[in-house]
Amino acid sequence: MGKVPVITIDGPSGSGKGTLAQRVAETLGWHFLDSGAIYRVLGIITERADISVDCVDKIAELAANMPLSFIRSRTLLGEEDVSDLIRTETAGNAASKVAAIPQVRHALLEWQRDYAKPPGLVADGRDMGTVVFPSAEVKIFLTASAEERALRRYKQLKEKGLGVNLASLTEEIRERDERDSNRSAAPLTAADQALQLDSTAMAMDEVFQQVMQKVFATLPNLRQ
Repeated sequence: MGKVPVITIDGPSGSGKGTLAQRVAETLGWHFLDSGAIYRVLGIITERADISVDCVDKIAELAANMPLSFIRSRTLLGEEDVSDLIRTETAGNAASKVAAIPQVRHALLEWQRDYAKPPGLVADGRDMGTVVFPSAEVKIFLTASAEERALRRYKQLKEKGLGVNLASLTEEIRERDERDSNRSAAPLTAADQALQLDSTAMAMDEVFQQVMQKVFATLPNLRQ
């Protein structure tokens, strides 16, 4: 069997990479990997077990044995549906902390790579193009200003009827960017040869069109 083609879409929280990756995967009929969900689930498990982020071996063991599964649009932890829970800011911050642990990233590396199955994979995360799939055929790095990303998140939470403070949200996003960009293990950075897009002033349709142009230019057989 030949090599499975992979498209990676990396970027900071709130850049729109998850929505974009899902749309690309659906358009191509490929598999989709939301790597951020894995770390968010691990963050939840770690906090529930009241394990300090300093206990790296314990957290790495949790990472290697998570009863995690993705069924359609649902994320299941054992039999518990945590799809909504992992999208909270609390889960996002917990994920950022455990994701900075090298032993955790190592434990989850093959777990993520196993998602590359025919006909192809679209992988969304922070180190998909740099570490997990360094030989991916197409690499995208999507970003937006911290203020714009906070505003998007603010609107999402308001629509769900949740009370949220925009200033606090902006500060949380800046802190997470700082933590993700400066960690020693797989820091958030654009991969070599990645198409870098700033979505601050772009509609998602425009971002999608630019990405698909890149995909078809690199993998012209997909047009058939």
